[in-house]
Amino acid sequence: MSEEVLTNQTASAAQAAAPATAEEASKTKAKKKKSKAKVSKGKIYVNSTYNNTIVSVTDLAGNVLSWSSAGRIGFKGSKKSTPYAGQKTMEDALAKARERGVTEVDVLIKGIGSGRESAVRALQGSGMSVLSIKDQTPIPHGGVRPKKPRRV
Repeated sequence: MSEEVLTNQTASAAQAAAPATAEEASKTKAKKKKSKAKVSKGKIYVNSTYNNTIVSVTDLAGNVLSWSSAGRIGFKGSKKSTPYAGQKTMEDALAKARERGVTEVDVLIKGIGSGRESAVRALQGSGMSVLSIKDQTPIPHGGVRPKKPRRV
């Protein structure tokens, strides 16, 4: 008798766990991965600071397709600010951009770090078509307010 009760309980538990309709079954399945849209033209933003180099690849509307930074590649500490780290960062970002179909790029550079020149050289050596290169480094004008004169 107790075995019959156990089998009935396990059968009802299995029915409760299984989806009743096809709609419920489709909701519980893993979602399909979206196919990434192919983009032929894009913009590459290079932000080079004293401590790091960050490269972002966007479409013409400004939506980020891929990005990379010296820290993401594995450089740590003062090695992130080296020209070699800037070169490797650009190579990593370009490899991801090629997967998305980017072939022609405009380059926008910002900052005064040591990785900016090597990043541009890596881009030119990659075989990707460079349409333009612009420097967007902010330039101070007027400067800070001078100190008040000392009264003795």
